[in-house]
Amino acid sequence: MAKPTTQTVQRELLLRLLDEGYDKTGWMGVSLRSAIGRVSAKEAAWRPRPGRRNIAEIVLHTAYWKYITARRITGGKRGSFPLTGTDWFGAPRKLSAAQWKQYLTILADAHQALRKEVATAPWSKLTSKGKSSGVPISQITGIAMHDAYHTGQIKTIRALYKQATAGRKR
Repeated sequence: MAKPTTQTVQRELLLRLLDEGYDKTGWMGVSLRSAIGRVSAKEAAWRPRPGRRNIAEIVLHTAYWKYITARRITGGKRGSFPLTGTDWFGAPRKLSAAQWKQYLTILADAHQALRKEVATAPWSKLTSKGKSSGVPISQITGIAMHDAYHTGQIKTIRALYKQATAGRKR
């Protein structure tokens, strides 16, 4: 059996980091997907206070940066994200269950697209320094850390929501 190359080992590590941040159990125990797994549309739209982000906006934000990273690897054109806008997307005050499901699908699709690009792109595209010709590995690992960071925010918002709605019918 041939010894794996350094590139193969590094690519497998990148995929593992992406997966642990998004949907696999890592050492921290909670992934982004598990943090949003039982969130209702009402909870996703709730804000800890006026002007603060809600879970729905965080979900779209994380999806957007997965999309940007995958697009940079492929050199694809701007404008193919499923929603109009960039970076932070405002969620409706009253979010329907269908809209929330759409947001979760956008996130899942963005993760799978990024994962596919990391798994299959030529190594030069994963180690590039130019925005139009690929991405540095640090951006890919940064996406995993980005998921972990926002997972913590979501867990905090969920705790605040439960505290704010304790004793009230949801």
